[in-house]
Amino acid sequence: MATTQHYLWASGHFLLLISALRYFVAWITFKSVSAWWYKASFTGALISYAIVCQKSLGTPQPNAAFIRRAMLDENVQYFLLAFFWWTSKPITMTLLPYAIFSLFHALTFTRTTLMPQFLPPGPPSTAGGAPQPHALAKKLQVWVKANYDRAMKVVAYTELIIFVRVLLGAVTLQNSLLSPLVYAHFLRQRYYQSAFTRDAMASTFTYIDKLVRRPGNPPVFIQIWEKLQMLAGRWAGSNLAPAAGAAPAGGAAPAPRR
Repeated sequence: MATTQHYLWASGHFLLLISALRYFVAWITFKSVSAWWYKASFTGALISYAIVCQKSLGTPQPNAAFIRRAMLDENVQYFLLAFFWWTSKPITMTLLPYAIFSLFHALTFTRTTLMPQFLPPGPPSTAGGAPQPHALAKKLQVWVKANYDRAMKVVAYTELIIFVRVLLGAVTLQNSLLSPLVYAHFLRQRYYQSAFTRDAMASTFTYIDKLVRRPGNPPVFIQIWEKLQMLAGRWAGSNLAPAAGAAPAGGAAPAPRR
């Protein structure tokens, strides 16, 4: 049976989804929208990720070992980033990765916790066996499994685009100079902890390399690109290993007690 904490975790994801959808619709249709919806979205993220971080790490300990373990936890990274965006000037694109995570968590919560309370179970697959989930719940489960990897790829590429956005925003003074520094550190950790991020970066670098090395391009383009690659390699630096037993990124649900 789901606990109060489990429902609070889910409410954070639903708050994020509803608020982000309202903000996205206004942005797409070029209508003004209150920054309240942006902050409400990240408030939902902070609620959900705070619960997961507490379940994953336990009570905070004032020692270096706990701090290091926390900083290597993917959910802590997303929690801290959500807090940074919550305190910063709104950048619409930053909501997208969180909204995608929340969509899958909200659908899973709906299937596993809400649907059994309102939909009758299906007939058992074998005589005397346990009742099967409702047909709608099965379809929802199939959709989530079929689209999860694709969605995580979208998240990985979106996070790269966000970095370009905040970097250009810092140059044009549309966002703080701190934003690209904070986000670069976040992406560095994602690179070592997420295969989707590594694949997205590799594909992006390969595509740019082909463009730069096209016949007829000035040699200075290649020189600049090679220096950027060297800097990126130095920036990646030492290997960061995720904390053992860390919960999956995206604000994974605390397991309900049965």
